[in-house]
Amino acid sequence: MSRVKLLVLQILVAVALLAIWHVVTVYPVFGSVRNAQFFFSTPLDVIARVWRELSGGEIWGHLWITLQETILAFVFGAGGGILVGFVFARNDLLAAVFDPYIKAANALPRVVLAPIFALWFGLGIWSKVALGFTLVFFIVFFNVYQGVREVSPTVLANARMLGMNERQLLRHVYWPAALTWMFSSLHTSVGFALVGAVVGEYLGSSAGLGYKIHEAESVFDVTGVFAGMFILAIFVIIIDTLVTIVENRLLAWRPGPSGPR
Repeated sequence: MSRVKLLVLQILVAVALLAIWHVVTVYPVFGSVRNAQFFFSTPLDVIARVWRELSGGEIWGHLWITLQETILAFVFGAGGGILVGFVFARNDLLAAVFDPYIKAANALPRVVLAPIFALWFGLGIWSKVALGFTLVFFIVFFNVYQGVREVSPTVLANARMLGMNERQLLRHVYWPAALTWMFSSLHTSVGFALVGAVVGEYLGSSAGLGYKIHEAESVFDVTGVFAGMFILAIFVIIIDTLVTIVENRLLAWRPGPSGPR
């Protein structure tokens, strides 16, 4: 399927969803229109609010704060996950010793950690970065760990037979094997970094996109809540597109699918 056709189909899905939303909130399909608009607003009102927020300029400051928190959480979380994942994958004893602690830490509800991080780091950006870090780290860690462990023993034996030392094995065997696994986790983790930032702002902050959504929710401004969610969705799509571009450039060496010979 061509990119143009795929884009058209994606746009048609969005148009269909907006049309259903409009019909349900403008016409008495499920009862009172006033009740439907109170709980769901209308797509036209939400789009108008989004345009007013973006053209007014105030939202850009909140977006900038959320972007900083997302980038820091993503960089620290992904970097820590890659480093620890490689170390644990190359050291069976270390992995076995820390295995229950890694699983226990990963099982902790992140919402429970948010107030603790606010107590430790305050209501600034670092409590949101810490929350985003906990979401990103484990996703990247488990993918990198599994990618290194999946290296073929035959490939390793042949590389050692050719005289490769541990540094050369890391560069030419382990790193390429883990790279695909790592980038498959980055698409998910970049979204979770943003989730950590927004949830942290929602629970306690004075700025950011999560703060704007919480502010609208506190006064039952459903249009403002949906507008914040809409801006958040656009934000995620832009960041994911940038990650895809970087991935395609870094993984350009991958061979394409082989056809019949």
